[in-house]
Amino acid sequence: MSEPVTYELLKGFLEAFNRHDLDAIMSYFGEDCVLYMPRGSTPRGDQYVGKTDVRAGLAKRFTGIPDAHYGEDRHWVCDDFGVSEWTLTGTSLSGQKIEVRGVDLLEFAEGKIIRKDSFWKILE
Repeated sequence: MSEPVTYELLKGFLEAFNRHDLDAIMSYFGEDCVLYMPRGSTPRGDQYVGKTDVRAGLAKRFTGIPDAHYGEDRHWVCDDFGVSEWTLTGTSLSGQKIEVRGVDLLEFAEGKIIRKDSFWKILE
C-alpha cells in the first residue's frame, strides 16, 4: 500500500525546499518523474524528466535564487493530486528582489511525485 497524499506530506515537501535540501526534496519524487518549471522556452516551461534531470533543474533554482523562500503557503489534497500555493521571495544573482505568488500542481503515484508543474504570477 502506498503512502497517502496528505497535507503533512505537501507541507514537508515545501519545508525541504525552504531548507534547500535537494536530497530531502528528491526523496518525494518517483523515478519516472517530470518537472515543469514556470519559465522556459516553451509555453509549458522548461521540462526535466527523471530524477537526475529533475534534481539538476531544481539545483538551478537554488543557484539562481540562493535565498529562495516559500511562505504564505496553503495546501490541498484530492486523491492522488496535491496543490500548494505560496509566495516565493528571494534575490536573483543580479541583485533583483523577487516576490511572486505561485502554485504547484503535484501528481502522485504510489506515494511519490510523478509530475510537478509550477506556475508563477507574471509581474509587470
